[in-house]
Amino acid sequence: MQIAHLVSQRSTCLRRKVGAVLVRNKRMLATGYNGAPSGLEHCLDYGCLREKLKIPSGERHELCRGLHAEQNAIIQASLYGISVKDSVMYIINQPCIICTKMLINAGIKEIIISDGYPDKMAMNFLKEAGIKVRVFKRS
Repeated sequence: MQIAHLVSQRSTCLRRKVGAVLVRNKRMLATGYNGAPSGLEHCLDYGCLREKLKIPSGERHELCRGLHAEQNAIIQASLYGISVKDSVMYIINQPCIICTKMLINAGIKEIIISDGYPDKMAMNFLKEAGIKVRVFKRS
């Protein structure tokens, strides 16, 4: 989880810095953080439309310029031909419903989070899919 927090420092999101790490058999497969797609202006430079429109957290993801940390981790693995099936994802926050659907289809078997997120539907989907969700407690 410390690595997920470290990766989150690369985030260019103005509202929330999130990091994710995909692990299988005690080996890191890929990391991701939230931010604009490669080659596009970062939110730090461009600004945040969701912030300007006062959109609450967890709503209207399509108006966000960035990709989520979970999405970027899956994409990073894909770019290098790494299967994420049966892996564990460490994420700073509970995934949103969009990321949850991607994690289910990617074959992620467990998610470990350190903080929540206002998306009950996502938690219901994870439970229905049989994906174990654990909350990491810092000591």
